[in-house]
Amino acid sequence: MGGPSLMSLVMRSSDDPVVTGGTAKVLAAGALPWRLSDGDLQVLMIHRDKYDDWSWPKGKLDDGETVPQCAVREVREEVGLRITLGIPLPAIRYPVKAGQKIVYYWAAQVSGERAVPDGHEVDSARWVSPAEARRWLTNPSDIDPLDALESAYIEGRLATVPLIVLRHAKAKPRSSWTKEEGKRPLAATGKRQALEVAALLAAWEPQRVASSPWTRCIQTVSPYLKSRDLGVKLVPALTEHEATRRPSAVRKTIRKLMDKGVPQALCTHRPVLPMVFDALAERLTGPLARFLPARDPYLRPGAIVVIQQPVAKLRKPVSVEVFETFDD
Repeated sequence: MGGPSLMSLVMRSSDDPVVTGGTAKVLAAGALPWRLSDGDLQVLMIHRDKYDDWSWPKGKLDDGETVPQCAVREVREEVGLRITLGIPLPAIRYPVKAGQKIVYYWAAQVSGERAVPDGHEVDSARWVSPAEARRWLTNPSDIDPLDALESAYIEGRLATVPLIVLRHAKAKPRSSWTKEEGKRPLAATGKRQALEVAALLAAWEPQRVASSPWTRCIQTVSPYLKSRDLGVKLVPALTEHEATRRPSAVRKTIRKLMDKGVPQALCTHRPVLPMVFDALAERLTGPLARFLPARDPYLRPGAIVVIQQPVAKLRKPVSVEVFETFDD
């Protein structure tokens, strides 16, 4: 029997379909923490005594955990750093005893925090230049995400801010709701999804959240807002009714959000998503636009799209990622 279907779990513009296509017995995730020291780029390597190898902080997914959550947790557990995810870096595939293993990586900027090896799996952590890292890495495939990170730094697209587009979690069926459409709430599954959405959003820690003012959208983002003690900006243009009447207002809203230059998320409805993605596509260059969902229903309830924009060039996003929560 094969392992889990990867494409049902994650889609990222950074990944080679040859690497992530098909199945794998083991899924893992991690990050390449990076910083600037006296103006020079450095990355954090770890040494594991059990394997006597030099690599990047990473680990296998826990049950019910998404790939981004795993990456953040593993870095915190192995070297004590609390990170948020930056640009996605190429996933790698290699054989292990159980079969094929795929590891998803992200860049993660670190500013001032001290890396402290856990002393259990990791016995040493070292900040080094990319050139030093290439000499020390034990697994040759670990060089691929390093090369991508260094290229992004040279091209001015390593330091980024995320814009996260979220479809509200599963709502009660329209057919069974007789009251005002804007008051239709989440179903029981949707309320559980909203908790998962909060955990997923925490991997990027958006500082601002915009939402359709309809109940099901507000309920979807509420667990995250409460966990961060944040308010929400209600945007009537993101409702189904207003978007149908004035689609240009949706595009204007997205453009304004993309120009803010801060980590942020927005929550809206399935019928509004094609207008949102059209607005995003205006800013995407090259092949990136093809990673935006293009067919109805565009996103499943509770799913997200993450767009990373370089701090220096906000109008030119550099990556697209799609992630889902569970649906029971």
